[in-house]
Amino acid sequence: MNAVELVPSVHNATVQLPTLPGAIVENILRMAFVEDAPYGDITSATLLPATARATAWLVAREPGIFSGGDVFTAAMTMQDPDADVEQLVAEGQQFARGERLMRVAGLARGVLTAERIALNLTQRMSAIATQTAEYAKLIEGTKARVTDTRKTTPGLRALERYAVRCGGGHNHRFSLSDAVLAKDNHLAVLTGGDASKLMEALASVRAQLPHTVHFEVEVDAIEQIEPVLAAGVDTIMLDNFSNAELVEGVAIVNGRALVEASGNVNLSTIAGIARTGVDIISVGALTHSVRALDLGLDIAIEA
Repeated sequence: MNAVELVPSVHNATVQLPTLPGAIVENILRMAFVEDAPYGDITSATLLPATARATAWLVAREPGIFSGGDVFTAAMTMQDPDADVEQLVAEGQQFARGERLMRVAGLARGVLTAERIALNLTQRMSAIATQTAEYAKLIEGTKARVTDTRKTTPGLRALERYAVRCGGGHNHRFSLSDAVLAKDNHLAVLTGGDASKLMEALASVRAQLPHTVHFEVEVDAIEQIEPVLAAGVDTIMLDNFSNAELVEGVAIVNGRALVEASGNVNLSTIAGIARTGVDIISVGALTHSVRALDLGLDIAIEA
C-alpha cells in the first residue's frame, strides 16, 4: 500500500490515503460472490431479460463519511465489465442524508447481482470512516493520533484499515509479520514470570532484530517502564493506565520512545487520554464493533 492519493477530509484538511491494491479488492470480491452467488443469481436470470439495462444510485439514508468507492466500482464491473460507474463523493468526504454517493449504469442483471456485496462493503467501510472521524475530532489540538488494531473482520482487514484512514485515523501494524509487539502473555513466557529478568530478556530480543524492525512492548505497571526503556524499545504501550498514570508514564519516558495508550478507550475517554501527552491511542472499536451505515441502492429501469 505505498501508492497514495490526496483527498479532502471531513475536517477540511488534506488526508493522505493509501490506494487499495486492485488484486486485494478483487480477491475479496471473488470470495464474496462465490459465497453469495456460487452458481449465479437465479432470481435476476429468471426474471430479467438479458438485455435489460438499469441505472442505480448509491444513496445515503443517514449522514456519514464516505469510504469504498473503488470497492463499489469493482463489484459492479465484476458482474458487468461494461458497466459505467461514477463516484460522486470523494473518499473521506462528509455526506448528508439523501445524498447520492455513486452512480452505475449497465445491465440490470449485473447491477442487481452485485447490489448486496457492494452495499455490504461500502456500508461497513463508511461506518468505520464515520466512527473514526468522531474519535479523530475529539483529539484535535493534541499531538496524539488515533490508530486501529488487529481487531478486524478476517479477510477484510485491508478494506477496514483503508476506511480508518478515510476517517482521519492512522494504521497500526498490518499483521503479525510487520513488527514485534510483546504483550503481557509474551512477557510472561519470556521471563518465566520473573520481573527481574525483563530488561535482560528484552535486550536480548532487541539484539536479534534487524534495525528495520520496529520493537514495541506493552506494560501494565509504572515500574515496568524503566526496564523496558533500558532494553531499547521503539514504542512502549501503557495498557489500561489511568489518566494520572499516563501523565506519569509520559514523564518517565521523556521522549526516549513513542508512548501508546491502550485500553478503556471510547468516545467519552479519548479526549482526556490525548491530553496526557501520549503519542498514539489505539482503539479496537474503530473496526470491531461498528454498526453498518445505512446506504441504499435506488434503481431505475432504462427504456
